[in-house]
Amino acid sequence: MPLKRGLSASRNNRGPAGGSRLPITLALFFFLFLVALMFSVGPWLRTGAPIDEASLLSGSINQVIDVITANTADLGPFSLDAFRRSNLSASWKLVGAEASADHLSSSELKPKQSATIVKQEVPTKKDTKLSDDQAPFVESPEKFARRQLREKRREKRAAELMRQGDETTIKFENAAIERSKSVDSAVLGKYNIWRKEIETENVDSTVRLIRDQMIMARVYISIAKMKNKPGLQQELQTRLKESQRVVGDATADSELHQSAPEKIKAMGQVLSKSREQLYDCKIVTGKLRAMLQTADEQVRSLKKQSTFLSQLAAKTVPNGIHCLSMRLTIDYYLLPLEKRKFPHSENLENPSLYHYALFSDNVLAASVVVNSTIVNAKDPSKHVFHLVTDKLNFGAMNMWFLLNPPGKATIHVENVDEFKWLNSSYCPVLRQLESAAMKEYYFKANHPTSLSSGASNLKYRNPKYLSMLNHLRFYLPEVYPKLNKILFLDDDIVVQKDLTGLWAVDLDGKVNGAVETCGESFHRFDKYLNFSNPHIARNFDPNACGWAYGMNIFDLEEWKRKDITGIYHKWQNMNEDRVLWKLGTLPPGLITFYGLTHPLEKSWHVLGLGYNPSVDKGEIDRAAVVHYNGNMKPWLELAMTKYRPYWTKYIKYDHPYLRKCRLSE
Repeated sequence: MPLKRGLSASRNNRGPAGGSRLPITLALFFFLFLVALMFSVGPWLRTGAPIDEASLLSGSINQVIDVITANTADLGPFSLDAFRRSNLSASWKLVGAEASADHLSSSELKPKQSATIVKQEVPTKKDTKLSDDQAPFVESPEKFARRQLREKRREKRAAELMRQGDETTIKFENAAIERSKSVDSAVLGKYNIWRKEIETENVDSTVRLIRDQMIMARVYISIAKMKNKPGLQQELQTRLKESQRVVGDATADSELHQSAPEKIKAMGQVLSKSREQLYDCKIVTGKLRAMLQTADEQVRSLKKQSTFLSQLAAKTVPNGIHCLSMRLTIDYYLLPLEKRKFPHSENLENPSLYHYALFSDNVLAASVVVNSTIVNAKDPSKHVFHLVTDKLNFGAMNMWFLLNPPGKATIHVENVDEFKWLNSSYCPVLRQLESAAMKEYYFKANHPTSLSSGASNLKYRNPKYLSMLNHLRFYLPEVYPKLNKILFLDDDIVVQKDLTGLWAVDLDGKVNGAVETCGESFHRFDKYLNFSNPHIARNFDPNACGWAYGMNIFDLEEWKRKDITGIYHKWQNMNEDRVLWKLGTLPPGLITFYGLTHPLEKSWHVLGLGYNPSVDKGEIDRAAVVHYNGNMKPWLELAMTKYRPYWTKYIKYDHPYLRKCRLSE
């Protein structure tokens, strides 16, 4: 640290040539000797300790020598260690930032450390100039060594921190990569930050920029019209149309037309011009808010339309399946009567065999249920399938299984319209469907029919609720009076394991064996039933756990003893005005079998493949039966592709009938 000392000296003793400087040097030497002596004797004088003359003399001489050694010729800077440990006179002051930064307390001071002091200059008639050959400050070896040691420690610590930081970063990156590998891409889409093609940020930034420009252009067009600026309004409209043509349906920059940069530049110039002439914070904010509200309304409308179309698609029959049914029906009625019979009819009423009930009007879906059950059965000859369909599909269902018999298993097809006992005088549902109120609800045009307004109740107007095939499950003992147990299957399921173990399950006196579907707060009774109605509130627990139709083992002997069909009739009659539940078979099933359902292991029946994209693959693979409950049936185009192979593996698409109807995977 540079040291300066200002000194005002009298020039009275100078000779004609400037005078000798020797007296000044001797005076300075004597002055420094006195100062050193004072600082050496001072501590003893203050403490009252005896003074050691030898040590005093030796210490004083040594201090003076140190001072003189540190001093330079020609009145250069000097170092005085004692000045750091004492209060200086008012005429002395410290100069330099290091003097205060490096030495914060007197207890940290080391011997031979230097401080920079400046003697306050005494104003004289002429300024005294220091000589140009002042010696530079020389750092002591001890201080230099300490500084080097500190620098080495800092470098070592910095290197260690950098190494730890790199290790931590690599650790987190590896963990993130492992997590990304476990993510099901079919659920979340193909986007993944660890994929190579997603290394560039904001890949569609140009598309977003154009759309943002279009939004502001619409705002300024509205303001220009309001402020009577037809020229600017026309220019904005022209640029807006150009931007619309450029962006089109593009969602990424790679899909944009090559003229996009020019259009962006032109639009930017017009927007800049509009900002200068039209910008008003309050008006622009109001316009943007109005546009946001309009966009929000459009989103809600599109959601309703999506729901409506989804429900509509779920009700439709694909052309290929309709073609298949028509071709099979024609060929069936061309067969002679003796060729229309199935073998093994003696097994149909044998209670020692494994009996299945399947009610469907979809030939292809029914074939998958039967084929998957037989393929996974240990002994197919002991399995008996009871199929019931409507008169429209009766010929097609018979013809398909005559052409494609299920191996050694027994199969029988019946027409629900030939059940003469199932009439309106016995069945409440049929009687209610004949009522004027129900006809008004289903067949009249006074209810909402638009895409947006009719979506909420469309699911309850599904034709399946009008079909007795859907309600026939409540009449199993009447349909199969000589059987003790029967396994009910929906036509949108796939069997993956042998199901004979279900007949060995002890239902503990219950009628229905089913897999429960309730979670923490969903699929409970209050989701399906109207608990504001006193009849429901008095008889049922709103938190009772729901269960699923689709794979149910029924004890028909207990059914008869507990008169399950009578319980169903009672509640169905009470719900004529649909005040207890909406239409469907699950709500009356929950009521009818309340307290009479035995919960099965969840691995027997896994649901959700028709609506839930995040069903665990492990659960699916371990399941005995997987169920496509929901709108996304596997035979529809809107089916989830990740789940469809579980269903299509049991269809032979090279079958002549399927090829003629252009049915493919």
